[in-house]
Amino acid sequence: MARNCRFAVAVHIITVLATHRDTPATSDWIAGSVNTNPVVVRRILSALAKAGLVQSQRGIAGGSALAKEPGAISLLDIYRAVDEQEAQAMHHQPPNPNCPVGAHIVPVLTEILRCAEDAKQQELAKRNVGDVVAAIRHRIAAE
Repeated sequence: MARNCRFAVAVHIITVLATHRDTPATSDWIAGSVNTNPVVVRRILSALAKAGLVQSQRGIAGGSALAKEPGAISLLDIYRAVDEQEAQAMHHQPPNPNCPVGAHIVPVLTEILRCAEDAKQQELAKRNVGDVVAAIRHRIAAE
């Protein structure tokens, strides 16, 4: 799955689990909500379990459930669980060091992208799964 999709799918999965707390959810059932293959869901559930955000149980009565209360899981927790924090892509070839722009563009862009990533993480830290559930319920009520 593309790196930029894992976070959105992970939030979707955790929100499904948060709204159906009474019964563990199977990866097949979650996949139906996400509209993806259950293998994709299982991979993301594995990363979320490794981060301590969900618990999964195998077998006939198996499924996945939240390991914490929705309000205790920040979107930053989810982001860190599924995003591999790869460095932002830069030039395929090193820029020309004899060009004034080429000699300085990489460190300038690196700092800008670091600041952008910091701002994104600060915003994700302010929000939690409970907020997502509340926003979805508000939208449903407004229909």
